Amino acid sequence: MSTATPAERPSALKIALLGVLQILSWGGSFYLLGVLADPIVADTGWPRQGVLAGASLGLLVAGLLAPLCGRLIARIGGGTVLASHGFFLSAGLWLMAVAPSLPVFLLAWALIGAGMAGGLYDALFTSLGATHGLAARPIIVGVTLISGFCTTLMWPLLAVLAHTLGWRLTCGAYGVVLLAIYPLYRYALVAPPAAAAAHHARGHGHPALAPSIYWPMTLLFALAAALMTCISIVLLTVLQARGHSLASAIALGALIGPAQVLCRIGDLVFKRQAPMATALLSSGLTAVGLLVVDFAPAWVAWGLVCYGAGNGLRAIVKSTLPLVVVNPADYAEVSGRMARPALIAQALAPLACGYLIAHLGSEAMIDLMATLAILAFSLCLWLAWVVARAARARELQ
Repeated sequence: MSTATPAERPSALKIALLGVLQILSWGGSFYLLGVLADPIVADTGWPRQGVLAGASLGLLVAGLLAPLCGRLIARIGGGTVLASHGFFLSAGLWLMAVAPSLPVFLLAWALIGAGMAGGLYDALFTSLGATHGLAARPIIVGVTLISGFCTTLMWPLLAVLAHTLGWRLTCGAYGVVLLAIYPLYRYALVAPPAAAAAHHARGHGHPALAPSIYWPMTLLFALAAALMTCISIVLLTVLQARGHSLASAIALGALIGPAQVLCRIGDLVFKRQAPMATALLSSGLTAVGLLVVDFAPAWVAWGLVCYGAGNGLRAIVKSTLPLVVVNPADYAEVSGRMARPALIAQALAPLACGYLIAHLGSEAMIDLMATLAILAFSLCLWLAWVVARAARARELQ
């Protein structure tokens, strides 16, 4: 499958700026309640599960809107879509800051979810892929190297602000900061002039991608997203149930972050351009890592490093693998459609994890995650075979 005509590569300054903007967006949405949930519960008396449900609702809304964002990126360019998402995040944070009740608080998260659909990794990497084709890979890696420090930077900052200003003023002030997203994205992202014309020239039907490729790839991305979310929720619980102290569990969990960064640096250094091989490596490392965590407790540190390396490649795979099989003019729309199941899986994962741990225990939960990781690797092997067979068929035509 041909790739998009390469546009001018953004400068190192613009790549760094995109990484910083992602930190701001993730910090004001996906990772927000990691710090503010306790202050909100303490101040309002709302049920903790109800407060945490806000993040799930945001992800659900993001999943429902992801295909629309993909179509908009294809038609009007990623710069406009990415630049505009800050308005939704700001509106949601401002509504949250004045929310008098839990239903209004959840409505605020619906607005934040709309911003997440148009501004987090899925939208940005779709825009970069549609603009630069496979040449987007080093740009994406560069962005993730910077944005990977989101929690390292934003959680302490949010904690200080919440302690100093209170959670409501923190949300209001953050909403003001996010208004700066619009001009900065307009500067950092410029869509190719022919992007919209190419899309309209193809018409408005569903992009041509065989179901035998579309559905395994979509399910693979959804499984990977659900696994990442589940690990972030249950890892400390599993490790403590096995006898680790909280400090020891946190130290072991902290191995995942550096492993993710190192594997991305390795990808950038070696400049590999084989998305299918990267997908197999990512899903294989994830499966091996979780199997080690599950069945070899003495080697848990190495298992988490292996898992972290596999998960670190996940964002690269999700953004570049469709480029192997999708026409460039259809890439943005297909990516948007593929993003929906993954975001919905992330939205439902916390509820599923809580139910399974309560009824089956933490050991059954890690068994299930290892099984799902094996399933994802098997699915990736099947996908590699289907893609190779399709490529051979095109060569014979």
